[in-house]
Amino acid sequence: MNCTDFLAKLTDYFDGQIDAELLTEVKEHLGSCHHCEVVVDTTRQTIDVYRGHQPYEFPDELSSKLRGAIMDRCRKHVETTVGEKTSAGVK
Repeated sequence: MNCTDFLAKLTDYFDGQIDAELLTEVKEHLGSCHHCEVVVDTTRQTIDVYRGHQPYEFPDELSSKLRGAIMDRCRKHVETTVGEKTSAGVK
C-alpha cells in the first residue's frame, strides 16, 4: 500500500467500513509512513473537535491545496525511501 491508496481508503478506515485484510495493509502502512500517521492523528483530532458540532465545509480551492500538499509530502517521502533503499543496495 502506498500513500495514494491509503488516502483513498481513509474515510473507510475511520468509518470502520474496511475489510480485515485491507485494514492490516493500512496499519502496516501507518507503521512505516510518518506522513500518513500525521494525517490519521490530525483527522482523529478534527473528528473529536467537531463531534456534536456543525461541520465546516472547506472551499474547494482550499481542499485541493491541502490534498495536493499532503500528496507532495507523501511522494517526497516515497522518493526518499526508494532512493535510500536503492543506494543501500536494497531492491
